[in-house]
Amino acid sequence: MTKETIRTGWRAIIIGLVLIPINSLWIASGEAVSTTVSLFYNVIFILFVVTLLNSPLRKWSPKFALNHGELLVIYVMLSIASAICGLDMMRILISVLVGPHWLATPENEWADLFWRFIPEWVTVTDRKILQGYVEGQTTLYDSRIWKAWVIPGLAWSGFIILLVFVMVCINVIVRKQWTEGEKLSYPIIQLPLHMTSDKSSFFKSKTMWIGFGIAGAIDIINGLNYLYPSVPGVGGKLYDMLPYFTEKPWNAIGWTPVAIFPYAVGLAFFIPLDLSFSCWFFYLFWKFERVLASAIGLRSLPEFPYIEQQTAGTYIGLCIIAVWATRKHITKALKTAILGSSKGMDDSQEAMKYRTTVITMLIALSLLFMFCLRLGMSIPVIIAFFVLYYALSTAITRMRAELGSPVHDLHFSGPDMMITKSLGARRLSPGNLTGLSFLWFFNRAYRGHVMPHQLEGFKLAERSGANNRKMLIAMVLAIILATPISFWAYLHSGYKIGGPYGYASQPFTRLQGWLYNPTSPDYAATSAMGFGMLSTIFLAFMRMRFIWWILHPAGYAVSSSWSMNVFWSSIFVSWAIKLTILKFGGLKLHRQSIPFFLGLVLGEFVIGSIWSIRGVALHIPFYQILF
Repeated sequence: MTKETIRTGWRAIIIGLVLIPINSLWIASGEAVSTTVSLFYNVIFILFVVTLLNSPLRKWSPKFALNHGELLVIYVMLSIASAICGLDMMRILISVLVGPHWLATPENEWADLFWRFIPEWVTVTDRKILQGYVEGQTTLYDSRIWKAWVIPGLAWSGFIILLVFVMVCINVIVRKQWTEGEKLSYPIIQLPLHMTSDKSSFFKSKTMWIGFGIAGAIDIINGLNYLYPSVPGVGGKLYDMLPYFTEKPWNAIGWTPVAIFPYAVGLAFFIPLDLSFSCWFFYLFWKFERVLASAIGLRSLPEFPYIEQQTAGTYIGLCIIAVWATRKHITKALKTAILGSSKGMDDSQEAMKYRTTVITMLIALSLLFMFCLRLGMSIPVIIAFFVLYYALSTAITRMRAELGSPVHDLHFSGPDMMITKSLGARRLSPGNLTGLSFLWFFNRAYRGHVMPHQLEGFKLAERSGANNRKMLIAMVLAIILATPISFWAYLHSGYKIGGPYGYASQPFTRLQGWLYNPTSPDYAATSAMGFGMLSTIFLAFMRMRFIWWILHPAGYAVSSSWSMNVFWSSIFVSWAIKLTILKFGGLKLHRQSIPFFLGLVLGEFVIGSIWSIRGVALHIPFYQILF
């Protein structure tokens, strides 16, 4: 696509800010699952509607129509807002704030164990106020209720804004090298790019509408089957293979679902062949590890083969690889920040000057440190936590930009796990352990991570000719607005129909165990992290050294995730189709096939969104297209 000379207007930012509360209410009212894959279907649906409404304006009144860059600004703002409001950020946070006091009972003795380590400003302690949230049928707008939530809401909103702003700064530093220097492919952005382009014939493509129709028809049928079981379904469910493996050691494979989802097949089509092959190959490899462990009698060890720990190590390995490949650019950027552009490199076209970026990032990190100190954590633990967290974030962002993985879970493999396994809970104070339990809300899983959407936003600005600095302004305003709005949306929905709180049992039951029975360093788990890291570096070395080497380190990392259980078979099908197309039709047929696979994604996302909106509006269960 040729670069268009487009100047993004402020009206796009205003429209994005208006849509953020609507989008947040949709997510908070039951659609948080939409943020558990790399491309958010709620955002694609809104972009689809805005683009359709914009089409008549392009034809009859071009002056008032939104251009390519403006539509993409709206997409980026909603993507960032959705990531903040999504399942793996705000939804878990609200649960974590409600849980320690609502779930406390005389039997679990949480009141005696760790209430005294929770600062008063962190959460709400009044059970009557919490009861209204848990049970619903009341209102947030009672003065006694909303006043109780003001301080925790402002405190945690400020924390999230700072946390996410540091990601923006990291992206500003690496953007030029990853986008212009290495020219990474950014597969995830293909659908919004094609949907919004002024010159694209995307919506005129019969091939696209065929894919759209197939996926949409499947979801209409499955949605009717969900509401009326007498209507026969067309897949749309997870068919577990475990019941067919009843004998040892084969029954150690665990839950192994098989399902084909059109949107997953469509998304995986844009993944490089070596990565898509590695995803399903290593998924089966992890299953083989379980079977082998059972065969040789190691399943008696509680966590063997330490998949969560190996996974954490693989992502640290990916970060090391990414930083090493970008080391010269980072060095020049830091030199520019210290000495100025006259003695470094030109940063005049960046969203922020490198000096401004480094200074504001250090200020944000200092405020995050102060927050965690007030939370009761110590400086060494805070440093270790954020170094590990942003290392994982950088690895995920690089992987998304280069390869477009549809999932990146990292369930229960965050810094809190790495620190407590490596040092042992015995060496950490109760304040540190309690603080880690509260910070668990954005470390439980990394599916809807904010940072990749920011870098993809800068890439979309480059592809559409939009102004980088205005895209930065749009991102920052989206972060500032979406965070408190998301907090409000969950409370509004919770006090109306009942809100989520069960997630809190995981971190605080774990905290209970740490305080009752402090653990020593787990050397086996730490070794598994090291093994995962070294294995990833080895795979990367082999891939760079030998052209024929097809095992991708990113596939090794993402294949152990929970979501890969759901997607591995769809990725296998997509890999087989793409391999066949390239082998027998070449690049020409591959290019001709792109609209069809984009149509599969768009069709399922649009019809799935319509089912979701119906369910949310009527407060009834609805057919979920993701899981």
